[in-house]
Amino acid sequence: MSAPSHARTARYGASALLLVLGSALAGCSAPVTVQPAPNAANPACAPLMLALPDTLGNAQLRKTTSQATAAWGDPSAVVLRCGVASPGPTTDRCVSVNGVDWVIKENSTEGGSASGVAPGGGPASPSPAPSVTPEETGGTYTLTTFGREPAAELLLDAGRISSATVLASLSPAVSKIPATRHCVGQEDLAKLPANG
Repeated sequence: MSAPSHARTARYGASALLLVLGSALAGCSAPVTVQPAPNAANPACAPLMLALPDTLGNAQLRKTTSQATAAWGDPSAVVLRCGVASPGPTTDRCVSVNGVDWVIKENSTEGGSASGVAPGGGPASPSPAPSVTPEETGGTYTLTTFGREPAAELLLDAGRISSATVLASLSPAVSKIPATRHCVGQEDLAKLPANG
């Protein structure tokens, strides 16, 4: 082999090695372990999952280990599961963002983690609803869509990402599952006739 030919082969070989090594390093981030929701195989989840944004604030979408799940950030600041049961009537706090109603529960600090996934990969267990916004406490929260079948559930680390950013960014995707009911607030109750 001539010297120019050998140099060209070495140069191409080095370039190919760098390309393979760069690809391997870029894919080093392990998938996020997330328990699938009980109804994750519901076909209504597919349009929602296909419409998810690649970023929420500065958090990038990551691969997960289960169907109808998504996670953003490293470590995860937001975890989504489609296919959970829609909440029934509740006194828990409910907010509406861009036409999507969300029931909010603050997660206990025991058993939950900053990654939004409890040890073992399942969702952290909820505790009573907060009387303040997630950003005021910086804790982790479970937000579940209200009035949509199946429902979508978010595990959110409010200390790392704004709930307003997350809910506004996810509204177009979540709206792919039609709403059949909406939250009723104090002002709605005041409009009901006195006799029921």
